[in-house]
Amino acid sequence: MITVSNRILVRPEFSQAFESRFQERLGLVDSMPGFLAYRLLRPTKPDQPYVVMTFWESETHFRGWTSSPEFKEQHKRERTLPPEALIGPPQIEVHEVAQESGMVLGPRS
Repeated sequence: MITVSNRILVRPEFSQAFESRFQERLGLVDSMPGFLAYRLLRPTKPDQPYVVMTFWESETHFRGWTSSPEFKEQHKRERTLPPEALIGPPQIEVHEVAQESGMVLGPRS
């Protein structure tokens, strides 16, 4: 299982519009092969980024999503925020889950 974290610095005055954008497309990725879960993490301090976190069975499944027509269509609609809403480009991080405890999202090895 992998996690994909998209770290996005949003100017505080645009935070509500940013969250609304994700609320409008909530659940659209759910039917993609290998998709496990989605979380939007809100920063607790103004200088911290939002984190859009998705969980996938594998990086292959995630790459399948990013090359799909559904992905392209969703991200075309994302251009509704003005450029000044974001502080710099988003930062993508992909991690393999090495250990977990509590609520299990993927199959146990």
